[in-house]
Amino acid sequence: MLTGLCPLCDARIQLEADVLPGELVECPECAMELEVVSTHPIRLAEAPQEEEDWGE
Repeated sequence: MLTGLCPLCDARIQLEADVLPGELVECPECAMELEVVSTHPIRLAEAPQEEEDWGE
């Protein structure tokens, strides 16, 4: 297991050893959706908001 820190509330987040950049995880403390930015070292950032494409 790997451990990362939530950028919003500094909670420790347990990640699987095979986590890859771009994967999304949720902070168990503040429920923020986070994206794994890098794995060496583990770095998490707020996940980008999905935008509506309205059929475009």
